[in-house]
Amino acid sequence: MILTDQKILEAIENGEIVISPFDEENLGTNSYDVHISKYLAVYEAHELDARKHNTIREIIMEEQGYVIQPGVLYLGVTLEYTETHNCVPFLEGKSSVGRLGIDIHATAGKGDVGFCNTWTLEISCVQPVKIYPGMPIGQLIYFSIDGHVNNYYHSKKNAKYNQRTIKPVESMMWKNKF
Repeated sequence: MILTDQKILEAIENGEIVISPFDEENLGTNSYDVHISKYLAVYEAHELDARKHNTIREIIMEEQGYVIQPGVLYLGVTLEYTETHNCVPFLEGKSSVGRLGIDIHATAGKGDVGFCNTWTLEISCVQPVKIYPGMPIGQLIYFSIDGHVNNYYHSKKNAKYNQRTIKPVESMMWKNKF
C-alpha cells in the first residue's frame, strides 16, 4: 500500500521517515519531491569492468546550469538525505523531467527498509538538455511493509552504500564475489 501525504507526515513525525531538508511544499498527494544537488560525476574510463573499481570524475554544476549529453552516464545525487525505518521507498522520476528526455535511474529505483543516505541517481538523456542544481528531479513514494524486518539495510555487514555522503557514489559491484 502506498502512503498518502497524511501518512508520510505521520511517519515523519514519529521518526519512521526522515527527510532533510524537509519542506512541506514538496509533499504531493502520495509522494515527496526530491531535488538534484550541484554534484555530478562521470566515469573516467570509457569501458567499465564490473569486477574492478571504476573511478569517477566530479563535476560541480554552476547556478547557470550544466548541459548533459546523450551517450554519457551521469551520476547525480539528491539534495535530500533520507531515512526509512518502517516502509520501502521508491524513487521515480518526475513526469516533467521524463518529458525532457531525462531518465534518473537505470535500475535502482527501490530502496531498502533502513536505507539512510542521499540517493545516487543514474542519469541519462536522449538529447542534450540543460539541468540546474536544486531543480526537482524525482519523487519518493513510500510503501508500507507487512511483517517484521530482521535485516535493516543500515545494519547489514555487506551493505555497500552506507557511508553518508553529499556526492554521487560510483558502482561498488566490484565488492561482490562472482
